Amino acid sequence: MSVPYEQRAVQGLEHLGLTVAHAHLDSVAQRAAAAGWSYTHFLGYLLDGELAERQRKRVELNLMFARFPVVKRLAEFDFAAQPGLDRRLVEELATGRFLSEGRNVVLLGPPGVGKTHLAIALGVLTAERGHRVYFTTAMDLAVKLTKAVDANRLHRELKVLMQPKVLVLDEVGYLSLDAVQASLLFQVICQRYQKEQPVVLTSNKPFAEWGQVFADDAVLAAAALDRLLHRATVLNIRGESYRLKERRKAGSPQVGKGGDGDL
Repeated sequence: MSVPYEQRAVQGLEHLGLTVAHAHLDSVAQRAAAAGWSYTHFLGYLLDGELAERQRKRVELNLMFARFPVVKRLAEFDFAAQPGLDRRLVEELATGRFLSEGRNVVLLGPPGVGKTHLAIALGVLTAERGHRVYFTTAMDLAVKLTKAVDANRLHRELKVLMQPKVLVLDEVGYLSLDAVQASLLFQVICQRYQKEQPVVLTSNKPFAEWGQVFADDAVLAAAALDRLLHRATVLNIRGESYRLKERRKAGSPQVGKGGDGDL
């Protein structure tokens, strides 16, 4: 005796791993019958929920993989507090075209002006478009790669760093790198440039001082900048620190002191 097609539909959805469609099959079928939907309309409606759930899970996994210290979005950024920032450039970046163009984003400015917020927000935007992202500080990355050299697995680590669509590299220049660390950071920049995989980078150092960033090696700094800026959008944020403003409003005697965090 043949299996009824209704039962085969249930078994087929389960076998294919279409769990959302499987869970809603009966209710959607009843709705389709009552409303006189066409077969294609019924199928499209049933699969729409499945696709939406898969997208939600994909974004969730991307955000988990990214290791953001906190999730920030462009809609939360206080442009009024940084009137010198070119909002049109930020809005252009929000279109996501920099991803398809393999264009880097370099955010420059003093501590506390929102560079990390913008960098994370662009990373979140990338994750929500279905791409992998990885967030790290320059020093954490340098330490990780140095350990990889010692363990004879640098090639493997570099290969992993090429996989995300976007690498968010925070706090370049905040802490001094030694010659080995500077060389390893350059290798990451160089390899991602060759693969046209964007880097979103924040730094408190103007380009003229990047020799200090790369262990006082002006040649290495120039080579890194050449690759970073070949295809890049540069945002200079020259405003005042959010934290200093808040401390001033609160009448805190600690104005001018504190760390360099930029969230």
